[in-house]
Amino acid sequence: MHLTGRFEVPGPEPARLTESEWQSMRQEARELEDAWQETYQALIETAHAEPALRALYPFTSHWALRFSTTTRPRLTIVGPCLTAGSDGMYGVGRGFITPDLGRFATAHEAVQLAVRQLPSGLGPVALGE
Repeated sequence: MHLTGRFEVPGPEPARLTESEWQSMRQEARELEDAWQETYQALIETAHAEPALRALYPFTSHWALRFSTTTRPRLTIVGPCLTAGSDGMYGVGRGFITPDLGRFATAHEAVQLAVRQLPSGLGPVALGE
């Protein structure tokens, strides 16, 4: 058995679940054995460094980074979708995986656009029951 730290929090506290999910995602990105591991890790670390995104519950699907205002199991998706490509480029899109808002050479540029696309007035993450 390999403990990841994911969901190993006392009680159903949304802030701790969010922090745990970020921790797990960052570890997974560091340990990924793939040609585009560095690009993906840069995206995860850059998104985590941004307070507006770090306050949201992160999740991935098909290696696309998404955000929610609620924890699992019922996610409430908010903001754009961020992707890291095998070509070293980063995408930002309104929908799933399609970089219709732009492609960027750095994770920082992609994350900054994602932050600008967030709706105002987001509160703390809630339990997704």
